[in-house]
Amino acid sequence: MKTVIQRVSSASVTIDAKMVADIQKGLLVLVGIEDADSQEDIDWLCQKIINLRIFGDENDVMNLSVKDIAGDVIVVSQFTLQASTKKGNRPSYIKASKPEIAIPLYENFVKKLETELGKKVQTGIFGADMKVQLLNDGPVTIIMDSKIKN
Repeated sequence: MKTVIQRVSSASVTIDAKMVADIQKGLLVLVGIEDADSQEDIDWLCQKIINLRIFGDENDVMNLSVKDIAGDVIVVSQFTLQASTKKGNRPSYIKASKPEIAIPLYENFVKKLETELGKKVQTGIFGADMKVQLLNDGPVTIIMDSKIKN
């Protein structure tokens, strides 16, 4: 499971001209799922994401997590994170899970994040054509892959 975590001042997701998610200070999490992903990947990533110390403290040092600041989270499914660009110029998405595998994992990911955060996590809609808008704060962008735990 691959994620891109962005510290945001604000973020939103719009589908068919209707806003489905909208937050202020917090995290925008893009998640790409592959067939080899499991609950173990979800548990590891969610624990890491919620406790990432990437928000400024009273001295403006990155010592606080999204949980510490009572921030919000939007999760957006992003199969293109599983792209392979080894051959040619057209990315291959063969590693990206099909919906019947990815949707339950995605839903479990969101539920686990909610449990870890202690509040509702907003989302896009799996498989929809989404317009994601964000004001990246910093910018701070972290990439995590549950298969490369370092």
